[in-house]
Amino acid sequence: MLSSNKPYNIIIAVITALVVVMGVMIFMYPPSIFPDPSRGFQVMRSMQMGSGFNILTGPDQDDISQNTSLFLTWWSPGQYLIPYFFKSVFSLNAGQASALTISIFELSGIAGFYFFFRRIGFSTLIAALSVAFIACQTAFIMPYVFYNGGEILLFGFEGWFLYGLIVIKKPGIKLLAFVLITGWAGFFFKSSFTWVYAAGMLYLWLRLSGKSIQSYVKTGFWVAIPAILSLAGIYVFFFSKGVNPASASLGFKASWETFCFPLASPVLSGFSIDDLFRGLVNHPTHAYCFIVAILLLAVAISLLIIISIVYYVPNKKYSLLLIVFYIVSVIFFSMAYLRQLNISYEARHFRIIGLLIVPGVIYLMSKFHPVYRTVFVLLCVCLAYASYAYFIKGYLYNKNKSAHGPSGIAQEYVDQSALNYMLKLDSANRNAIFAFVTPDMGLEITHNRIITIDPPLPGEQIDMDDYIYDGHAGPLYLLLPANYKGANAALLMKFFPGYSSFTVTKLSGGTMLYSAR
Repeated sequence: MLSSNKPYNIIIAVITALVVVMGVMIFMYPPSIFPDPSRGFQVMRSMQMGSGFNILTGPDQDDISQNTSLFLTWWSPGQYLIPYFFKSVFSLNAGQASALTISIFELSGIAGFYFFFRRIGFSTLIAALSVAFIACQTAFIMPYVFYNGGEILLFGFEGWFLYGLIVIKKPGIKLLAFVLITGWAGFFFKSSFTWVYAAGMLYLWLRLSGKSIQSYVKTGFWVAIPAILSLAGIYVFFFSKGVNPASASLGFKASWETFCFPLASPVLSGFSIDDLFRGLVNHPTHAYCFIVAILLLAVAISLLIIISIVYYVPNKKYSLLLIVFYIVSVIFFSMAYLRQLNISYEARHFRIIGLLIVPGVIYLMSKFHPVYRTVFVLLCVCLAYASYAYFIKGYLYNKNKSAHGPSGIAQEYVDQSALNYMLKLDSANRNAIFAFVTPDMGLEITHNRIITIDPPLPGEQIDMDDYIYDGHAGPLYLLLPANYKGANAALLMKFFPGYSSFTVTKLSGGTMLYSAR
């Protein structure tokens, strides 16, 4: 039995305690929620009100008095079904269920990556330090402020998936079961796991094949057949029922970020650069020349890191795994960005690359001069400070300033008084329609139907048919931020031609309620 005072045991114990403490904190005061999982939680809301599995029910745009049903294929179902499970079993609200989900999958991710780092050949100390570095990343802290659905679920699963890639020794039933089950499980947690799955299958095929062509063919069958079955099941029972981010292309468009962003993923995700910039490419205030300069620098550093790890880290299994995943990610996302698929320029899509490089970087640092190691430690301290300062600020905001309703989720775009007013309207009506410009607010409405409007961007040419809700069905309550007053509010009211003579009520906290009967 390992001694409890070993450095690596102390590191793991401290990280575990930290995760537990933060988990208790957010269970008492749950986090806010990102738009993507908010859409999933709307499906959970529909299912609680009687809809079928993964069905989003809401007013029909052709006749607002009727309902329409949509099988939601844009996002995978795990992001709401797992909290739904905890909500149902333990009688929790959605916010508490989200908090419990975050804690469990953070702990699972820490354990999974630690055992993976050990299994692939790194020492216990390097594995523990790697996990400590991961706990310093902004992506690790983000779920404690905003529940991000599939991102946290995937973190809790990917370490164990990578562990399985290493544990399997030869083709056989175990390999077949692993390939089949992990494909379904990973997709359940997050649909973007498909590219990670493809990279993992390629790695398995290369690692388990011998030197002969016959061996490559034989191993290929063992990997390909269950992988095809897994992906076929996902397509037949899920993707074929609706649209997803890869369904439509806007045509080919090449730019610096098309190829540089995927190439720079080790630095952008591993060192939280994209998170610290609050979105390097998508941020509205960053000049394009500044973005390109940072991307080119990040590409150079990323390639240097990958080449150094492959050349100097003696573990060839690890080097092969890193090369395969890096190349697959660059090809997959470069093609996606080139075709202008609905996939954002965010480092969260590449998080597994940022996680994979960590033990290699720490191993390299252990061979450097103490001066360089000291600089790296200071860099880690700065990263940890930025990440946990973000957590403290976000947690206090969610606790003290955000509004809280029946869902328990922290509502950042409305104050408590305004939310209470909306809840009274919800209680007083049974045939009303509540319309919002953020998907999280609709989660507080328990007695009436909701509409979430994705407001057009400034200067955007819009097709009114995409936004119009024809017909009439009871009172309409349109809640908007105060800065929508004027032309923006007038435009949104036009989306409901069956209603006229809107009454405007200024609620507290800078929100405006537009009502029509």
